[in-house]
Amino acid sequence: MKYFMAALFIYLLIINLSSFLLYGIDKSKAVRGRRRIPEKTLIGSSLLGGAFLGYLSMFVFRHKTRHWYFHFFNILGIIIYSALIALFIFFIKNT
Repeated sequence: MKYFMAALFIYLLIINLSSFLLYGIDKSKAVRGRRRIPEKTLIGSSLLGGAFLGYLSMFVFRHKTRHWYFHFFNILGIIIYSALIALFIFFIKNT
């Protein structure tokens, strides 16, 4: 179980950093008028575990903050992954 938690932590770290970078790159492309990253990709990265830094990046880069669905899916992802992490921690402490 220790290895599973370590793998989960590494996965969440990588997907969160990736999500943060995707939002930053998309904002940079938007400013320069270049081809953008699809919204499905940004939302997908949040739902795959990158919601923590994905949501933060919306405010850091001032990007996608006017779209309600970005707020919704990032908050949903934060709730889901926070619950999963809490569940795993509870499981580990009680075994």
